[in-house]
Amino acid sequence: MNTPLKQHLIDPEICIRCYTCEMTCPLGAIEHDDNNVVVNADLCNFCMDCIPVCPTGSIDEWRVVEEPYSLESQYEWEELPDQEDLAVEADPAAQQSAEQDPIAALLAEAQKGAGGRAVAPASAAKPTVNLHNLGHPVEAVVQGNYPLTQDPEHDVRHIILDFQGRPFPVLEGQSLGILAPGEDSEGKAHLPRLYSVSSPQDGERPGYHNVSLTVKREAQGVCSNYICDLKPGDRVNVTGPFGATFLMPVDHEARLLMICTGTGSAPMRAFTMARQRRVGPKEGGMVMFFGARTPQSLPYFGPLNKLPESLMQKHLCYSRVAEGQREYVQDRMLQAQGLVAEMLQDGHTHVYVCGLKEMEAGVDTAFEVISQSFGANWPDLRDSMRDAGRYHVETY
Repeated sequence: MNTPLKQHLIDPEICIRCYTCEMTCPLGAIEHDDNNVVVNADLCNFCMDCIPVCPTGSIDEWRVVEEPYSLESQYEWEELPDQEDLAVEADPAAQQSAEQDPIAALLAEAQKGAGGRAVAPASAAKPTVNLHNLGHPVEAVVQGNYPLTQDPEHDVRHIILDFQGRPFPVLEGQSLGILAPGEDSEGKAHLPRLYSVSSPQDGERPGYHNVSLTVKREAQGVCSNYICDLKPGDRVNVTGPFGATFLMPVDHEARLLMICTGTGSAPMRAFTMARQRRVGPKEGGMVMFFGARTPQSLPYFGPLNKLPESLMQKHLCYSRVAEGQREYVQDRMLQAQGLVAEMLQDGHTHVYVCGLKEMEAGVDTAFEVISQSFGANWPDLRDSMRDAGRYHVETY
């Protein structure tokens, strides 16, 4: 029997095919085909550089195996295989304790990973993942392109895509990929750029099954400039849907605590519209902390302010208002400590954090302070909520 070893893997069901891990890996141990992103066990040295850049946690997966899974087998996976039962020959001199069992030790190390495992809400609908891949994208027609901000330095667009009857069963919280035409500096076709869907699963308009995106123009962004310049009638190639954990609970008793910045508002908009259609106003059902530089650079500023407080309590925070004090989402969370503490203690609350990576540490610190106010240890509470499918983070 071979000596057991730990193997680094990627969960193909949760992975959103953003390819950030592949671009980050210093050893070239991560690669992809039209279908999956995989790890080459012969090259991976567990440097962990890929772990913090993954927005979904799909990269933080490990298995203890007698022989590594081949690249060929990983490319065929639709979901991650279960941990196999392994055994070692009994020591004839003495019975091994769990601490002395080499497999038990490896399993314990593998299960630690670098963070908690993302889990979808128990009541969430079953998502379709990777229906349209790199080799077989689906064509969509642009129905609309609308400016969302009045800040020339923060041009954010609301893009509506119609799939003309072709199947694209996307859920709130999932993402899709847009393939920009042309080639990169190495003469290769551009990889898809991932965008969170900002419309409910039944469409921007109920029953139309079209899909909207919230896209910010980046100065050097090939795909963002391509998308922001699209006109009605233009045709684009789309991959996806992707993502199987950052999903909305179907349970009508669920409460949503949403924390976002910039285009991280996209899935929150989808959640809000879906909730409005399915449940309607429910006191305390949804609370949003939304951060931007100014009101002019905050996407959906007008529509958000028209939403009744009975549907969603809104906390809009600005960090660059003239002659005003800088305020970030974590600052407003601490100001609303009583509300956040009450929600964290409610077993029906689901937390969603989406936006720039820089916000994550501040939000986590705010949660830690607020948890201490009611005698809880935030890391323990966070992990228990994550294990129950009630704590979700996607930052980039």
